[in-house]
Amino acid sequence: MDLSMIVALFAGLGLFLYGMQIMSDALQKSAGDRLKKLLEILTTNKFLGVIVGAVITAIIQSSSATTVMVVGLVNAGIMNLSQAVGVIMGANIGTTMTAQIIAFKFENIVPYAIIIGTPIALFSRKKSHKQLGELIMGFGILFMGMNMMSNAMKPLKEIPEFTQFMIGLQHNPLLGVLAGLLLTVIVQSSSATIGILQALAMQGLVPINTALPILFGDNIGTCATALIASIGTSLTAKRAAILHITIKIIGTIIFLIILQPVTSLVALTASEPARQIANAHTLFNITNTVILLPFTSMLISFANKVIPGEDTYDKFALKYLDKRILETPSIALGQIVKEILRMGDIAKCNVQKGMDAIIKGDEKLIDEIYNNETVINELEKRIGEFLQAVLQSAIGVEQQKKAGMLFNTIHDMERIGDHAENLAEIAQYKLDNKVLFTNYAVDELKEVFDSVDMAMESAFLALSTENTAYVEAVDAYERKVDELTDSFRASHINRLNKGECNINAGVLFLEILSNLERISDHCVNVADVIRVVDHSKLKLDRMSEISPEKC
Repeated sequence: MDLSMIVALFAGLGLFLYGMQIMSDALQKSAGDRLKKLLEILTTNKFLGVIVGAVITAIIQSSSATTVMVVGLVNAGIMNLSQAVGVIMGANIGTTMTAQIIAFKFENIVPYAIIIGTPIALFSRKKSHKQLGELIMGFGILFMGMNMMSNAMKPLKEIPEFTQFMIGLQHNPLLGVLAGLLLTVIVQSSSATIGILQALAMQGLVPINTALPILFGDNIGTCATALIASIGTSLTAKRAAILHITIKIIGTIIFLIILQPVTSLVALTASEPARQIANAHTLFNITNTVILLPFTSMLISFANKVIPGEDTYDKFALKYLDKRILETPSIALGQIVKEILRMGDIAKCNVQKGMDAIIKGDEKLIDEIYNNETVINELEKRIGEFLQAVLQSAIGVEQQKKAGMLFNTIHDMERIGDHAENLAEIAQYKLDNKVLFTNYAVDELKEVFDSVDMAMESAFLALSTENTAYVEAVDAYERKVDELTDSFRASHINRLNKGECNINAGVLFLEILSNLERISDHCVNVADVIRVVDHSKLKLDRMSEISPEKC
């Protein structure tokens, strides 16, 4: 094997990977909102999980990216292991699409794909046209790389050492599995290594009975990415990665036992070697899913034994976000909304605690408010950093606009928390100085708080459901808060003039009204995200980390 052949092989591999990445990015940009919808319809139904995993992987063209995302979603607590098993199996099926596409003979149209796709991608102003151009260009580059790899391997026929190596693999399937595993671990893409295998088969260098064990090894090797991604994650996320490799190993053992019948069956499905390998890849993953899906609970039990113990909860940690889901920014944005809502629920809970501390004189609630405020401040920082990372990813114009607005929303949630802290300080001063409110004042504060509380809930529902009816509700509650505040200020000043309450109580009363009014203003800002950004009509669950009932 001379240097020019090695250079051509790696150049072809580089083009192949680059073309696949361009195609993946283009598909993600155009299908971003659909990916979010697919994630949202995911339920505990493992069969639905298989479908979702297969579709998402077919869109993003990488089972490694999907399984890494699954590890991230499990780590963020969004997905349980039962759901993860189905999605992982679906991803294994979805990734076979690449091999099937490669098996088509597109050599003659590759130059035209690059000629047509490149100017569309570079010069189109319309986003959808630009993404279509990137998709066509990526397709052309992928097949150009495939052709380069295939041509680079032609001289291998004349190398005795390579021929002997292939004969050795033919008589030792386990060695073939090991070769495929190591190559995929190195390249970090089973699609690429299976592409290399197909290129070898096109040149008649690898018979199908030798190719199959290598193919099984490729399938095991792709698990390395998820295993690496699970480092530093929760125990549950580590178990998801273990499930992935367990599924592949079990499937490989089954197929090695029945290797000869499988080889005969695959040979009947097509005459072209590349298509035979693609069909074997699809058959392996579909059969594996059909066999193992009924035994999901046993697989989970095995993963729990391999990774024993229980996860500890860090109240400062991001619950719905994990850096691994940055692989799909569109999904990451949806999860950011959930994390902001969690932050908002803590702030809302603090406002309620603040009012209870003022009215009931409960000092324990004041300490709880200060503890929660440290969580709110830390979440503001961490969510902001994650949102910045999303902005640096490949996202569309609408998604960039939404991400920019969400920065303001994070700040508004934090400011609601600050006003709750102000209420705690007022409660502490009221206790220390034995300040008493009249029954009139208490009733008026409760009435204002009820409207503020409804404004917060409506604002959070507007953000989570993207339903403009909730935006209108926020506006109505905010107007009511303003009217009540003006009216109660006037009546309170009237009571002061009549000597019905003391000056200290009067000052505190007005400060409380001012803080509640500012909270309702921030609720309007939160709802404004729905008014300003042209969202898709995605429905998110109202997932409260701390609900009012728990306050």
